[in-house]
Amino acid sequence: MRRLGTLLVSVSGLSGTTYPPGTTVSISGRGSAVDGFVNGDWLPLAWWEFSEGRTEDAPEA
Repeated sequence: MRRLGTLLVSVSGLSGTTYPPGTTVSISGRGSAVDGFVNGDWLPLAWWEFSEGRTEDAPEA
């Protein structure tokens, strides 16, 4: 089950690409810092940079 979140601020990925607020990211890990991924690009995320949403297998409302 993949967890999804939404960026609340602009975040730079390891590739150097900057992703704007509202970008959907795949989230891995828990706590104050987690790993985020967008199309294979790794984004080291702090707790305040994203909002966790639904899981990929959950039905949309």
